[in-house]
Amino acid sequence: MISKHTLRISLAALMVCASIAPVQAQTDAQKARRCATLAGTADYYLTRRGEGSGGPNMIVLGARLDCEKGAYDRGISTLEKLLLDKRIPLPPDA
Repeated sequence: MISKHTLRISLAALMVCASIAPVQAQTDAQKARRCATLAGTADYYLTRRGEGSGGPNMIVLGARLDCEKGAYDRGISTLEKLLLDKRIPLPPDA
């Protein structure tokens, strides 16, 4: 039979785990929005347009793929570095 002490510890641990999960999901959603905002800004300023232009920026495409795979931190840092290196101001957080 389970003691009351063990039951209380188990319930406390369950409550802690349950309270952490929604925070992580929210953080991922915020990172996904940030990644999309940065990628949109990079596309706007860094995509070459016109005949013989060379097309999209491959670094931006790679960062977008990182974000789609859930590697938000890597995608965000790549996009921020790319924009800052080109002296393009970062968009505000959404």
